[in-house]
Amino acid sequence: MTEKDENRNVDSAPGERLRIAVLVSGGVDSAVVVDKLWRQGHDLHLFYIRIGMDNGEGDCSAEEDIEMCQLIAEKYGLPLETISLHEEYWDHVMAYTLATVKEGLTPHPDMMCNKLIKFGFFEERRGKEFDRTATGHYASIMEKDGKLWLATAPDAVKDQTDFLAQISYEQLSHLMFPLGEMTKAEVREAALKAGLPNARRKDSQGICFLGKIDYSDFIRRHLGEKKGPIIEIESGKKIGEHNGYWFHTIGQRKGLGLSGGPWYVVRKNVRDNAIYVSRGYDTKMQYGRLLPVAEMHWITENPFDKAPEGERLRITFKNRHTPVFSEGHVAYNRAEGKYVIESDTDIQGIAPGQYVILYSEDRKRCLGSGMITLPEQKGRRHHGGRKSDKTEKGQ
Repeated sequence: MTEKDENRNVDSAPGERLRIAVLVSGGVDSAVVVDKLWRQGHDLHLFYIRIGMDNGEGDCSAEEDIEMCQLIAEKYGLPLETISLHEEYWDHVMAYTLATVKEGLTPHPDMMCNKLIKFGFFEERRGKEFDRTATGHYASIMEKDGKLWLATAPDAVKDQTDFLAQISYEQLSHLMFPLGEMTKAEVREAALKAGLPNARRKDSQGICFLGKIDYSDFIRRHLGEKKGPIIEIESGKKIGEHNGYWFHTIGQRKGLGLSGGPWYVVRKNVRDNAIYVSRGYDTKMQYGRLLPVAEMHWITENPFDKAPEGERLRITFKNRHTPVFSEGHVAYNRAEGKYVIESDTDIQGIAPGQYVILYSEDRKRCLGSGMITLPEQKGRRHHGGRKSDKTEKGQ
């Protein structure tokens, strides 16, 4: 097998007509997926997942989106079905988000939406009836050494593998990412060429379930407000007040209401409802090189299964949604079952609760992800919302 064959992108078998469930959102990306697969001659069934709550939270502009999906379905003569996953979304994503924020951690709701809703509950309810499920994510699936791997997209700015890094190998095996080899500019061009009604529609922004609702307003509705001190960490002096630690995250700069900055959030104390800040662009308090991770998840295989005891493996990684990769090593303590990523360079704003995404050295394969924790933490929150017996309150 040639190197090209070993690393080929898996889209669909040439000449094979597949029954494909296409998840559409009303946006241009999923519309181009429909056009591309339709032109390839596949048997398509379109699905819109509705996750907004009946009380108006998280409507995601659903009516407008559904109308656009209907136009796409009519253009190609395809069936469109709306699937309601209100309760599942609340129980497994929104509740996780609120519980994580309340603990003083930084959640990743979009990652959980992909793992648990789009490729979890939807697959169980309808997706398994089809040969594949296709989405408009900017990612691809690579075949290497006889295995499938989640692979990065050529458009580094739009790459979404970091939002997919918690999916299982079983889920990956049933997915298709037809935009995997396209840039955003090429997708827009394809949409215009195909005469799609949403070819010029703006991309949606923000967290998936909030729609037009401001994130701080959403948190305020559920957790309220509670005044607490803003403390300069170097001096220990109170220099301001905040409305609740749950509105702030490690590495945050905007929204603190402090003069003489820039000021960055560098620590939180949940017990005392205090946040600690440090001033300046290059203060050492903002940076770190060690990223301990809990609940490490490997998508295709655990590289330490074949590694000698104590060996550190070279990787690239991200600890936020960014086109920039960091380089470093990952080490595994088998006795304690713990992983630690050590960066070659300083990393700004390491936020417990967020996920660090691991990639191969060549930055082509997404290997998996783990939730960032801290050495002094005694417990952690599981992505499904379960709480350990003890949790260190000071971060």
